[in-house]
Amino acid sequence: MPNAHHGKPLRGLMSTASSPLFQGRFGRMFRSLPAATYGPTETDSRNKLAELGAAMTSDFDPPSDGRDPEESGIPALYTYLGQFIDHDITFDPMSSLMQQSDPDALTDFRTPAFDLDNVYGRGPSDQPYLYDNGPMFLLGKPISGASDPNARDLPRNNANPARALIGDPRNDENSIVSQLQGLFLRFHNRMLADTGLDFPSVQRLVRFHYQWVVLHDFLPRIVHAHVLRKLQDDSTRQYDRTKLKFFHWKNLPFMPVEFSVAAYRLGHSMVRPGYRLNDTTLRPIFPIPSDVDPHFPNGLEGFKPLDATVAIDWGRFIDVGDPRSYGTTNPSDATTQQRLQFAYRIDTSIVDSLSFLTTSVAPDLPRSLPQRNLIRSFDLGLPNGQDVARAMGEPVMPDKDILIGKAVDSPGAGDIKGAIDKIRGLEPFHNNCPLWTYILAEAFHHKHTIETPTVEKVRISTPQLGPVGGRIVAEVFLGLMFGDNNSYLNLDPNWQPPSGRDFRLKDFVSYALGQ
Repeated sequence: MPNAHHGKPLRGLMSTASSPLFQGRFGRMFRSLPAATYGPTETDSRNKLAELGAAMTSDFDPPSDGRDPEESGIPALYTYLGQFIDHDITFDPMSSLMQQSDPDALTDFRTPAFDLDNVYGRGPSDQPYLYDNGPMFLLGKPISGASDPNARDLPRNNANPARALIGDPRNDENSIVSQLQGLFLRFHNRMLADTGLDFPSVQRLVRFHYQWVVLHDFLPRIVHAHVLRKLQDDSTRQYDRTKLKFFHWKNLPFMPVEFSVAAYRLGHSMVRPGYRLNDTTLRPIFPIPSDVDPHFPNGLEGFKPLDATVAIDWGRFIDVGDPRSYGTTNPSDATTQQRLQFAYRIDTSIVDSLSFLTTSVAPDLPRSLPQRNLIRSFDLGLPNGQDVARAMGEPVMPDKDILIGKAVDSPGAGDIKGAIDKIRGLEPFHNNCPLWTYILAEAFHHKHTIETPTVEKVRISTPQLGPVGGRIVAEVFLGLMFGDNNSYLNLDPNWQPPSGRDFRLKDFVSYALGQ
C-alpha cells in the first residue's frame, strides 16, 4: 500500500475555492488519508486503472428482459431513482454521462439537499417557463406506445434538438430517467388538484413523500440492514443524528467526493444490458456498434424529444398493477407478455453496454464507464478502500475476498474472473484497491434474500452495500436530511404519508399515474 503521499497536498482538491469542478461545494469526508497511486507515474496509474476497468466489464450480453442469474430482487426502476437522486443532491460539471453544461447550476449551485430542486427549479416566480401559467407544471406532448393513456414527454423548447424545460437538464439524459422526471411533475399536479392547497404547501408535501421513499424504501434496498441499524435509536429504530460518525458539516453543506465519485456509483453495477420499455421496444442504454451486434443501433440516450416507441409501461419497472398483465396489450403473446424487470446485482461486474459511451460524452476519456469512474477517482485523489476501511474502524477485506466478476449464487465459467491478487496485470491493486471497486466487492459478502413482488414469489439473494460503502451512503443521506431545516425530519419528524408507513416507490408511481 503506497503511503508516499502523506506529506503532499491532496491532488485534485487543493484548488477547491477556485476550481469550477468544486463550485457545487464538493469536499472530503476523510481529509487526512493520502491519495492512492497505482504506478510510478500518473500515466502508469491511469493505464493500470484502465486495465482494472476492463476486467470489471462483463462479456457482451445482448439486451433482454428475461430472467437471468445476475438479476437482484430490486425492481429496475430503483436504478433510475438512484440516478434521479444523484441529480437532486449533486452537480458535477464533469460527470461522466453529461452531454451539456448547466450554467444555472454553476452560478446558483445544485443544493446538496433532498429538496427536488431538479424538479422545481427556482419556482414559478423565477422560472415561469417550467409551469403552466401558475402552480401546475407544464407537461410535454402526448406520447403513445404504452398502456398509460396520459403518457407525456417533458416540455421542451424550440431548439434543434429540442431541450427539456426542467429544473436540471441531466434528467433528460436517458429515456428512463426522463420519464421518471415526468412522473414527478404529474405527482405534483395531481396532489395540487386533489388537495386544493397552495403551491408552497403542495411542494412541501411532494418533498416529504420523496424524502420518505428515499429513507424508508430506497436506502434499505441498497444498504444492508445491519449497517442501517447502527444509525438508528436502539429502542425506537428511528434514525438518530447522534449516531453519525463520519459526515459532519458546519455552516455550509458539502458533498463528499468519497460518496459522489465512489460509493454512490453503485448504480452503474445495477444497470441491465437493456430494457424492454413496452411491447415493441427493447433497447440498450447506448447504441451497440454494428460489429458487436447489428440489431441494436438505437439506445435510450436522451436530450431530444421522446418518440412513441419509448413510452414506458411502468409495470415493467416497478410492481404496480397486476404483474401478469399490466402494460401488456396482448397477454397471450409470450414474446410480449409483460415481465417485471429487475436491476442487476451490486457487484464488480459492469455490463458491456456501458462501454459504448458516445464520443460526445467527454471525448478525451475512454468510452468505457468503469474506466472513466476509476480514472476520475484517481484524478480527484481518492484514497484506496483499505485506508478508508481502517479510518472507519472496519475490518479490512483481504485481497482474496475482493472478487472481480458477477455476484451470482452459482458462478459458471467466466462469472468470477478471480480475486484481485490473482488476476494477471492487477498487481498494483494488491492491498491497494480503488475505493469504488472495494465498495462493490464488499457487497459480495453482504447479501439479503428478497422475495420478488411477482406471481412466482421467487426468493433472490441480493447483494447490498456493506460497512464501508453502505455507511458512507447512509451517513451522507441522513446528514443532508438532518442538516436541511426544511426536511420532514426537522419540520415534522413524526410525519408519515397519509396512506401509512408502508408508502413506497410503487405507491408514488401509482399516484402519479392516477391509479
